[in-house]
Amino acid sequence: MSLFQNRLPEVHRMLTAKEVSVSELTEESLAIIAERDKNVNAFLTLNEEGARSTARALDDKLASGAARGLLFGLPAGIKDNIVTKGLRTTCASQFLSDFQPIYNATVASKLQQADAVTIGKLNMDEFAMGGSNENSSFGPVRNPWDLERVPGGSSGGSAAAVAAGEVFFSLGSDTGGSIRQPASYCGVVGLKPTYGLVSRYGLVAFASSLDQIGPLTRNVEDSAYVLQAIAGYDAQDSTSAKVEIPDYLSSLTGDVSGLRIAVPKEYLGAGVDASVRETVLSALKVLEGMGAVWEEVSLPHTEYAVAAYYLLSSSEASSNLARFDGVRYGARVDEGGGLLDLYLNSRSRGFGPEVKRRIMLGTYALSSGYYDAYYLKAQKVRTLIKQDFDDIFKKYDVVIGPTAPTTAFKLGSQTEDPLTMYLNDILTIPVSLAGIPAVSVPCGFAEGMPVGLQIIGKEFDESTILRVAHAFEQNTDHHKQRPQL
Repeated sequence: MSLFQNRLPEVHRMLTAKEVSVSELTEESLAIIAERDKNVNAFLTLNEEGARSTARALDDKLASGAARGLLFGLPAGIKDNIVTKGLRTTCASQFLSDFQPIYNATVASKLQQADAVTIGKLNMDEFAMGGSNENSSFGPVRNPWDLERVPGGSSGGSAAAVAAGEVFFSLGSDTGGSIRQPASYCGVVGLKPTYGLVSRYGLVAFASSLDQIGPLTRNVEDSAYVLQAIAGYDAQDSTSAKVEIPDYLSSLTGDVSGLRIAVPKEYLGAGVDASVRETVLSALKVLEGMGAVWEEVSLPHTEYAVAAYYLLSSSEASSNLARFDGVRYGARVDEGGGLLDLYLNSRSRGFGPEVKRRIMLGTYALSSGYYDAYYLKAQKVRTLIKQDFDDIFKKYDVVIGPTAPTTAFKLGSQTEDPLTMYLNDILTIPVSLAGIPAVSVPCGFAEGMPVGLQIIGKEFDESTILRVAHAFEQNTDHHKQRPQL
């Protein structure tokens, strides 16, 4: 059995008892990647030399009896839009195919401080734009449960690497569902924190008012550990929130008696696959049997969420990606001519079709004469969606529904229809627009593929959603089932 099948406390016990070393954990990770990743394609860059060097240093630290970090010795993968000093960061784009950052993202530094071992950088949709990981310029990631299916996106590599047992945990980024949806498709736990809880400094921006970094893990307890390590105020991030960070681990009591659950009718209606709906209803019965109560409610502005999200996120992407011009860094295609020709050639060849599509949509929405009709109206819809959640949370503790309307679909089946692809995020986007936390936890299978249960909480109340997810997990065995690669 792989060492990565163990919970984090058990791995730490084994390290303390000298039953295993950090170097052995690191070598196991690299060996599994060598065996499996030729099929999964989760990793874009391996940090073999750096990982081994870190492992040796941590083994020395263990032998000396020095204090150890919260994630001591654990092999981890980092999504390739989170900058890492001296370790290639591409955003899965040809524009940054040789980019070597000169500094660490705050979360990358926090992983180092917590004594984790960075194994490498993980594949993703180019600049985090996509829901299937088919938009990577380095080839698609494949779902470990079925290599002919997508892993979800844009953090598909982050989810697939954990599901395939290649690393103990990973970091992803979530703009409209890019942690939670791939977690659902790959049968792992994916947490999107409240906007501002985790620093975005060093995250290559897609949509700055929506992007948030979070963990993907095999179980809820490990997710709480990783969140504990990466959460907190950062003066380098102007959107970072000055809030007290609680002890997330102490919230994992297993008790949900008296919990008040809201189940939006919009999350179980048309467009949600019948087998997914039944799996989620069965999960609610489990929670009900543990003493929770649930009622059907309405989030009336849900139907406008997808349209509002793509206008807002594309508008912000248009602004954020303007810096990629072939002048300062990244791909440069200079074939003579003037400055405009340099911009045109560099951006035309550096960006893939989905990135170009969103830049053009965002530029149009922000253009003179259309700003009020599109961008401003989308911001007003965003406010209404946030108010819907605020109203629900006056009476209920959490909101629960499916993470995605279907299970993972076949590779190539939706690439010619962007609108259908966008609708895969219909259940995660409202949460992102509202800036509140949510976790996807495995809750069963439909036609042999994992289904995720999305548990949504009040802002900065990650403790409650982790408590509910952990209690559910302890009364089921879905998280213990792994793909056979």
